[in-house]
Amino acid sequence: MSLGNRIMAWSEQAARHSEPGPGVTRLLGSPEHKALLADLEGWMKQAGLTTELDGAGNLVGRTEPKPGRKTLIIGSHQDTVRQGGAYDGMLGILLPLAVLQDIHDQNETLPVNIELIAFSDEEGARFSSTLVGSSALAGTFNPDILNATDRDGTTLQSALRSLGANTDQIPTLKRDPTQLAGFLEVHIEQGPILESLDLPVGVVSAITGIERHKVHITGKAGHAGTTPMHLRQDALLAATDVVRAVNDLCQNTEDLVGVVGELNVTPNAVNVIPSGVDLTIELRSPVTRVRETARQQLLALLNDRIAAHACQWKHDLVYEQQEVDCSPVIQQQLHSAITACGWQPHTLFSGAGHDGLAMARSMPIGMLFVRCTDGLSHHPDEAITEADANAAAQVIKHALQNWEVPA
Repeated sequence: MSLGNRIMAWSEQAARHSEPGPGVTRLLGSPEHKALLADLEGWMKQAGLTTELDGAGNLVGRTEPKPGRKTLIIGSHQDTVRQGGAYDGMLGILLPLAVLQDIHDQNETLPVNIELIAFSDEEGARFSSTLVGSSALAGTFNPDILNATDRDGTTLQSALRSLGANTDQIPTLKRDPTQLAGFLEVHIEQGPILESLDLPVGVVSAITGIERHKVHITGKAGHAGTTPMHLRQDALLAATDVVRAVNDLCQNTEDLVGVVGELNVTPNAVNVIPSGVDLTIELRSPVTRVRETARQQLLALLNDRIAAHACQWKHDLVYEQQEVDCSPVIQQQLHSAITACGWQPHTLFSGAGHDGLAMARSMPIGMLFVRCTDGLSHHPDEAITEADANAAAQVIKHALQNWEVPA
């Protein structure tokens, strides 16, 4: 069985652990999550790893430790968005696991010890609690989030304990940076660049910074049939100018993407001029200066465009995550491995967030992207090919066999 064949078979099996409905829905602490853990533990042991479920719900598989060698952490997340795909997160667990089994079967010894980690929660689809598992290892876990509840009132702490995790141990999970060789994550690209270049893999240079705003626009309701057009204070009309302003700014700014993702209209009636609109704006860039400059430009644009409709507005910055640069040393090691495997190295940045955002707080990080069909992710039709899975596995195997730890 080739590495690619094994990865695809395991991915298909893992995807069965899902709520009914389209795609894969596997939320933190759910029965589907618990069932997946049983499969993962079996596969890890088959690959010669010792296993442990830690206090944050991470499943950790370890190679036999060799004295005097540093540890390379590899992994990704087990959870999904609702009606997501089979490869987002899971590929970053199953692909290196297939490589480690191959190395184990050949009785090879690596220059670093390995911890393969299936992180408990990155997406936050159940508790809005992103990066639960990785923040615990990085030492940045916020214990207050244990009291977060889902739509049924179940707490995050209760969900973790239902998996068998002892949450009292979370403060002890932080890894010692002096003993680490870094963190490496394999992930589908979630975008179309590699496909457009006809490349199976790419090296990530940075993980994007993200900010999110909530905007409320206040107009004035009125009868849609009796209020003259030039006397209206139409909040929805003002909101359409906001949507255009966000799109225009992002279209004309390098290394910036953004979206107005939510619109809620009041009173939302067929014959009433909208009196209010609540909307969200998200901006992403791998360069803090670009994102912060864009924010100031956007707020000035909104002030002018909303005022043109005689409406009022206010906004709140509700979320901000700084970008994270990937280690130049790890990038170079991945470039070398790609070249050795006969592929053209290509560098690109990640427009999505990953567990590396947390792990970078205490260790150098690196990422390898794998081409995905149509650049599609967070969707039931998310797909990769067996050939690309095999190519990525060969790159990771070569990288691990030749991993260099800076003195």
